[in-house]
Amino acid sequence: MEQIDIKGLEVSVNGKKVLNGVDISVQRGKIHVLMGPNGSGKSTLANVIMGNPKYIVNAGSIKFDNEDILKLKVNERAKKGIFLAFQEPVEISGVNTMNFLVTAHTNLKGKNPELRKEIIKKMGELNLSELFLKRSLNEGFSGGEKKRFELLQVMLLNPKIAILDEIDSGMDVDSVRLLGEITKKLSKDTGFLMITHNENILDYIKPDIVSIMKDGKIIRSGDYQLIEQIKKEGYKQLI
Repeated sequence: MEQIDIKGLEVSVNGKKVLNGVDISVQRGKIHVLMGPNGSGKSTLANVIMGNPKYIVNAGSIKFDNEDILKLKVNERAKKGIFLAFQEPVEISGVNTMNFLVTAHTNLKGKNPELRKEIIKKMGELNLSELFLKRSLNEGFSGGEKKRFELLQVMLLNPKIAILDEIDSGMDVDSVRLLGEITKKLSKDTGFLMITHNENILDYIKPDIVSIMKDGKIIRSGDYQLIEQIKKEGYKQLI
């Protein structure tokens, strides 16, 4: 089974150590939820998996399907089947949204003459207007619309592993429910590492594995019951 295996990962940024020996695995076809207090290193982990050169790996390994990917560039990791949905998607003026989607799909999956129809169909499933396709990337999108557009990319690119970095933040109740339902459906073929502070979305997903991060390392892992414990006791009691 294809999966990302991370062992003993130590990472620094701007000379400051932010990950302190992380061990975690994300398996294709499973949903792995990562939670923890603010500043615990969750977003850093997401960026390092994707290959953001801002972060320096000092020790440890990241393997995907038993292949060391630490030396691979971002686009090379993407072609392997890894996707990162950003916590704060950026607006890029002058880059047409439809052209962006077509180019991304062509580069990673090859040409598809039916792609434009597929894009419009999946936008309907996400309650996104076709008018967004005529705009520059993310320009004029609300926070929730930007996050649904990130999910649209997951639906189109069908990665082996998708990392969702607080994709549910800024979403209203209906959007959170929709995100949960679609993520659950996609997880039949895609493995998810879902970083979140919102326990409500987990009512729609029921993750296979839950891990808690604090001070740059995983301190607890378990099943859905760990979420129930967090709801009742909070992080302080758990830690």
